[in-house]
Amino acid sequence: MLERQKYEYLRSELKKTRLAAGLLQTDLAKVLKKPQSYISKVESGERSLDIIEFVDYCKGLGLEPSKWLKRLTDKF
Repeated sequence: MLERQKYEYLRSELKKTRLAAGLLQTDLAKVLKKPQSYISKVESGERSLDIIEFVDYCKGLGLEPSKWLKRLTDKF
C-alpha cells in the first residue's frame, strides 16, 4: 500500500468514527480546542496529523490511541 493510500485510509477511518459517534466537525473541534477548519483540513487531506495530534484526535473521539494505532498497523 502506498503512503498516500495509508493517509487516505487513516482520514477515512477518523471521519467514519466521528460520524458514528454523532459528532459534527464543530463538535470535535470544540473538544480539541481547535477551529472547525482544522478538522475539515485533516479529513480532506489538506493537513496531516503528527503523532501528538493523532493522540489528541483519538482521545477527542473517545478512542484509545494505542488500540487504534494497532488497528492501523495491522491493516498495513
